[in-house]
Amino acid sequence: MSSDAYMLHRPGQQTCPMVFSSPHSGCDYPSEFLHETVLDSHAIRSSEDAFIDRLFGAAPAFGAPLLVARAPRAFIDLNRGADELDPAVIEGVERPPHNPRISSGLGVIPRVVSGGRQIYHGKIARALAEARLAAWWHPWHDRLRSLIEETRERFGEAVLIDCHSMPHEAIDLQARSGQPRPQIVLGDRFGASAKRDVVDRIASAFETAGLRVSRNMPFAGAYITQAYGRPPRNVHAVQIEIDRQLYMDEDRIEPHAGFEDFRQLITGVIAEITGADAMAAAEAATLAGRNPPLAAE
Repeated sequence: MSSDAYMLHRPGQQTCPMVFSSPHSGCDYPSEFLHETVLDSHAIRSSEDAFIDRLFGAAPAFGAPLLVARAPRAFIDLNRGADELDPAVIEGVERPPHNPRISSGLGVIPRVVSGGRQIYHGKIARALAEARLAAWWHPWHDRLRSLIEETRERFGEAVLIDCHSMPHEAIDLQARSGQPRPQIVLGDRFGASAKRDVVDRIASAFETAGLRVSRNMPFAGAYITQAYGRPPRNVHAVQIEIDRQLYMDEDRIEPHAGFEDFRQLITGVIAEITGADAMAAAEAATLAGRNPPLAAE
C-alpha cells in the first residue's frame, strides 16, 4: 500500500506486535522544492537517513509492517510535531516558547540541513507550510497511528521500532568521554516511551550481532517516541540510531562495499527482535537478498 506520503510494506500475516517505521529515509524531492532551495541536489540530501528503509526492508518477511516516508526530511520532518513551526522560515508564525529544535532550525519545516546550511533564501508562505502538513505529515501519522492501534488490539501490545541513522561525527562527544564509541543508540526518552524489558530485548539483539549499544546518549528520541510511546497502555516506542559509517559513504551518500553484509546483519537483528525461528529467519534473509529493497504491497 502506498500514497504520496508513504509506502507501507505489510507482511502476508502480521505475526508479532512490532511495527517498524522509517520517517527520514524519504528521497522523493518535489521539483518545486528543488527550485526553491539554495542548496544543490547533493547538499540537500545531507539530512536523509539514507538507505535505512533498505536496511530494515526484511521486517515484513518476519511478520512486521514497515512504514516508509516518501518525502525527504529537508522538505518536511515527520519526527517533529505539526505545531513545531519556525518563525524564522515560515511567514506569519508567532515566536513560540523556547524549543531547542526550532531554535536550531530543525522544526517540522526545517530551516537548515546538517552543518547548519540554510535551505531557503528567505521565508516561505504560511499557506505553503500548511499544505505540506496536510499532504505529507498528517497522512503519515494517521497511518502510523492506525498501525499501532491495530497491532495493540490484535496482540495486546504494540512495539514501535523507529529507525534512523546518525552521522559518524555526531557520536564524537561520546567517544571523548573515554567510553567506546557506540554504533547503535537506543532512545526511549529515559524510560518514558518504553518499558525496560522491551528496550533490553532490542539492545540484546544488536549486542548479539556484535554491535556496541548505548541508551539515550546522545539521542533519547524525538517527537515520534514522545507522541506514541505509552507504556501504561502497552504501547512502546524505541528510536534506533545507526552509525552511518557502518554501511555508507557519508560524503558521497552511497552504500559502501560493506552495505550488503551489514544489511544481512540487520536482518538477523530483526529476526531476534520479532522472535522469528531459525528457519523463518533464513528464508527471510534469502528473500530480502533477492529482492532489495522490498516492494510496497
